[in-house]
Amino acid sequence: MGGATLRSNANVVFRCAYHVVWCPKYRRKVLVGRVEDRLKELIAEVVDEKQGWLIELETMPDHVHLLVEVDPQFGIHRMVKAIKGRSSRLLRQEFPTLRSRLPTLWTNSYFVATVGGAPLSVIKAYVENQKAA
Repeated sequence: MGGATLRSNANVVFRCAYHVVWCPKYRRKVLVGRVEDRLKELIAEVVDEKQGWLIELETMPDHVHLLVEVDPQFGIHRMVKAIKGRSSRLLRQEFPTLRSRLPTLWTNSYFVATVGGAPLSVIKAYVENQKAA
């Protein structure tokens, strides 16, 4: 990840990176071949559309690892919900074998952990700059 890259919107300066992991229902090994390729496209589309930053994406046949930065005003839960919702719907439409094997593509749960953060020197500089504002 690019060091201390700070992002901003109109009101907030932030660095909010998350490691997210989730699995297909019943831990089925279905994320292979064309399904895997299409899943990666869909994840990139949703992250871009929701104005996040896709840092890293790795899929295994039975789980997804995502490293993503998200505006805190949008939130990681909304990002994951959007990714899982769209990918489940479209992948099950495009690959009928998924429909016959799974009632939904994903489990309801996921793992999320914050990654990195801003070094104290960056936070200190931000606070110092507020004095001049």
